[in-house]
Amino acid sequence: MRYIDELRDGDRVSEVYLCRSKATAFTKAGKEFENVILIDKTGQIDTKIWDPSSGGISDFEPMDFVFAQGTVINYNGQLQFKIERIRKAEEDEYDPLNYIPGSRFAIDDMYAELLQFVESIQDEYIKTLLKKFFVEDSDFIKKFKASSAAKSVHHGFAGGLLEHSLSVTKLCDGMAKNYDWLNRDLLVSCAMLHDVGKTRELSPFPLNDYTDEGNLLGHIVMGYEMIQEKIKEIPGFPELLASEIGHMILSHHGKMEFGSPKTPAIAEAKALSLADDTDAKMETFREALEAKDEKSWLGFNKWLDSNIRRT
Repeated sequence: MRYIDELRDGDRVSEVYLCRSKATAFTKAGKEFENVILIDKTGQIDTKIWDPSSGGISDFEPMDFVFAQGTVINYNGQLQFKIERIRKAEEDEYDPLNYIPGSRFAIDDMYAELLQFVESIQDEYIKTLLKKFFVEDSDFIKKFKASSAAKSVHHGFAGGLLEHSLSVTKLCDGMAKNYDWLNRDLLVSCAMLHDVGKTRELSPFPLNDYTDEGNLLGHIVMGYEMIQEKIKEIPGFPELLASEIGHMILSHHGKMEFGSPKTPAIAEAKALSLADDTDAKMETFREALEAKDEKSWLGFNKWLDSNIRRT
């Protein structure tokens, strides 16, 4: 198997990949071409079929396994696969397990660490809320362990949601230790809960795409609704605490232009938004540094808004 993370500029490739998406587009001169994203468990590559009417181009659809032949080129600092021949692959030509990207870390180990944070919570109402998600809801737990944290930007792999949530939780725990006036129970619990809506926003692998509900509502609103539904099941849950938790979820992207219905109005909400952004940016950096090119300067990364370099 020639994995995507092994590809280099100038490589000739003949391999089976999973077609994640396919869309018709047109050049400035009006010539039709196909924009395709091919994936395997190591990542994805932007792919172009410049002559869809060529005899070597056979019909295929998104989520088909395809046998592709062509050349890898460097375009504006990013690798691109220029297709010469492509067809649907036969079942005996591939192993489906090679096409589901996964976390570097063991899922069960990460989840056990997350449960330790649940047990560390002192407020009984908050601990009960966390247990309703992370201990009692088997359907949610299954999805939470398997989901990605994003379609492609960061943690876009199976187990990515758990890995990201645990990392944000650890960052918030550190903040609570450094700034001892913060409400640790509120901050750490909402770090665990902040992206629960992504279990409904994104479809399972290998598709890992936005659901209709995800496109229409988004994970922030869905997460808020999921949490409030669980809160209603807990007798006597303090109304102000429920509002504070809701505010933490609704404001965790920090700014309205980043998708948050509210901006942080309490210190714990600001801390959560900073931790969430930090982990997303650092994972984006890590994934970029693990790219195929071994050169020092890796080019402009739009998610980091900078021309980035290895140290």
